[in-house]
Amino acid sequence: MSYPEQVYSGNSGEVNANFRPASTAPNVGTAGRDAIHYLVTTATTRGEFGLYRVEMSAKAGGPKTHFHKSISESFFILDGTVRLFNGAEWIDGQKGDFLHVPQGGLHAFRNDSDAPAEMLLLFTPGAPREEYFEGLSQLADATDEERAEFFVRHDSYFVE
Repeated sequence: MSYPEQVYSGNSGEVNANFRPASTAPNVGTAGRDAIHYLVTTATTRGEFGLYRVEMSAKAGGPKTHFHKSISESFFILDGTVRLFNGAEWIDGQKGDFLHVPQGGLHAFRNDSDAPAEMLLLFTPGAPREEYFEGLSQLADATDEERAEFFVRHDSYFVE
């Protein structure tokens, strides 16, 4: 294993960090309920990764079992209890717990508890997940064909 190819070729470094205060409003949804915060997008990281903070209200549920062909997905529980499916069994993820799912790995997550939960989602390499998160709310009126095309376009293959 070796370090990746160099991206930066300068000799003195540069000021290019991005700070996002915790008080920043979510990009999707309502803070303190069901919300997604775009901490850093694939556009910002030049395709390296995307990192999102997800707030889930009590009994929020979650997506059914699925897998991705081109991206891995990792979950880090910040607060509450998030039920994580690792492809074989459901696990009650608690604050500090972590689950990494490589490409092709079956997984799901949900909040079935009576309390809110919060987690970080990491996708690598980066993908335009913002379009996915924003498009989910528009699927209610979509045809089966439109829904299927949306999921394939966003590398989400559901098995249930």
